Amino acid sequence: MNIRTRGIVEMTTAMVISGTVGWFVLETRMPAASVVFWRCALGAVAMLLACAGLGLLRRSMLDARQLGMVALGGMALIANWVLLFAAYSHASIAVATVTYHTQPFMLVALGALLFGEKPTANKLGWLAVAFCGVVLIIIGGERSGSPAPGYLVGIGLALGAALFYAIAAAITKSLKVVPPQLIVLIQLIVGTVALLPFATWPNGASAAHAWGLLLTIGFIHTGLMSTLLYGAIQKVSTSLVGVLSFVYPIVAILVDAWAFGHLLGPVQIGGAVAILVAVAGMNFGWSLFRLHRAST
Repeated sequence: MNIRTRGIVEMTTAMVISGTVGWFVLETRMPAASVVFWRCALGAVAMLLACAGLGLLRRSMLDARQLGMVALGGMALIANWVLLFAAYSHASIAVATVTYHTQPFMLVALGALLFGEKPTANKLGWLAVAFCGVVLIIIGGERSGSPAPGYLVGIGLALGAALFYAIAAAITKSLKVVPPQLIVLIQLIVGTVALLPFATWPNGASAAHAWGLLLTIGFIHTGLMSTLLYGAIQKVSTSLVGVLSFVYPIVAILVDAWAFGHLLGPVQIGGAVAILVAVAGMNFGWSLFRLHRAST
């Protein structure tokens, strides 16, 4: 197996793992903040072993300023997970995951607000397409009989999660010299400390089952997934990473349908397609206006 093929396998596996996390979270039947605490605590153990194996546990790897930036990014990442996990139970895994994939547009907005980066007309066009997608998902949920207040809360939580993910990504982007595995380790430690007051222990007859789920979320969905993801990013092109990242929402939609019988209605499917096409268009630099002119 050559390096590129290995990277494709690693990236695909990482995205499949990510697409199943919603089922594991809901099956624990625990509060979102508590699940994230255990994800951080157990994931930190996994990433500590990974960093030790890679020889990254050296004081020279980052200075005090970088440590502070990583910790700040960790707080944003933890807020992102708490909001996303909470969104699953209000809307559905499929709706929350697709809505969550508006992250790239949150990054564009942050770039404009914080760094004075003017978005191009093309990016604004794809943003409009994604916004229409969110509106269709909202309308589709109401037509399918989803409880409006809870459903809208779920969408709002997913959008909030996307915003905090964008903040974490923007901070991480400024730390290019720090190994990503070390960044994740520190962020997980920060999350463990920050969420300690919200931690609860699995109890009752289903405690053993819940511990199995939490261990899987910590070691597989966090430790293994992060290791595979960063390994893949080093082996394949950015464009291929972008293509394979769409495995995540597709798997999440299939898992939601299989595990909970949540099938997207026609209008929701239209909204999901609009969001994913908009994300693809922005990531791959498709010219929305050129396509429009060519079709007229």
